[in-house]
This record gives sequence, structure tokens and C-alpha cells, in this order.
Amino acid sequence: MREKKRPDLVFLGIISGLAIILLLTFPEKQERVIAASWEFFIEMVLILPAVMILMGLFSVFVPKELVVKYLGKESGVKGVFIAIIMGSLPTGPLYIAFPIASALLKKGARVLNVIAFLSAWSCIKLPQEMVELEFLGLNFMLARLALTVIFVIFMGLALEKMVGRWELEYYKS
Repeated sequence: MREKKRPDLVFLGIISGLAIILLLTFPEKQERVIAASWEFFIEMVLILPAVMILMGLFSVFVPKELVVKYLGKESGVKGVFIAIIMGSLPTGPLYIAFPIASALLKKGARVLNVIAFLSAWSCIKLPQEMVELEFLGLNFMLARLALTVIFVIFMGLALEKMVGRWELEYYKS
């Protein structure tokens, strides 16, 4: 009997092979690449355990009904803006937001709202907005913020259509 190949392990193998080829092709870059990789690894080792604990607390203490009410299919425009606010308040690297997004989907959040949350986490931060206001002015900050929100909503709606039933089946299991 043949075992199924896991696509994530196949992808990891391909990426690892490419990294080895590139490091052998450009030996002068090896030291910098290894140093940067090590720093990133240490950062993840320090941050991810706390994130996983928070995710466990979220999954236990936040009822599914609450997520469905405020971020589910019936939440409408209010849900999008709640997701944007949720994503724009915390600071930290984007990889922290992905486990949160997964938990939101598992608890019944709408794909549009999860996309809005992830997009806000990556491009709408309160400290970033203050820096833009200080150095680029109110008009620039408001224009960029408005365009970001508009395009995030369109992108979220498009992805929601593309994902369709797949996400419902995947997150119900």
C-alpha cells in the first residue's frame, strides 16, 4: 500500500533543495543568509510559544457564537470594520496573525472578514498611521487608508467567491 505524499512536505523539500543550490551557487552570501536565518529562527522560538498559548485560550474561552455574530456571514459591513480594527491594533510580525486567522475561520468567521483582519494587520497599524500623518500629511494618510480599506474589501469578496465551499468543508472537519 502506497502512502499519500503530503504536499507541505513536498513543498518543503523543493524549497530546501532550491536554497541549497542557491547557497552553493553564491558561496559569498552563505554567512549572511545563515546569520539572518538563525536570527529569524530565534525570534520565532521566542514568540510562537506565547502565540500558541493565546490561541489555545482563544479556542477555549471565545464561544463560536460570538465569532459568528460579529465576524460571520451575517455580520455585514459591521463585521468588516470589526475585523479591520482587530487587525490594526496589535503590533508584531504578520506570521503571528495567521494562527489567529485560522482560529477565526474554524469558529465561523466569514472569509472576507479574515482577509480584512490579515490585511489590516499587514498594512493598517495605528503607529504607522501616526508616522504617515506626521511626515506625509493628513490628506496622504486618509487617501492611503481609504484606498487600502476599499481594495481590501474587494479583494476579500473576490477571495470569498474563489474559496467558496472548500473552506466550509475544510474548517468543519
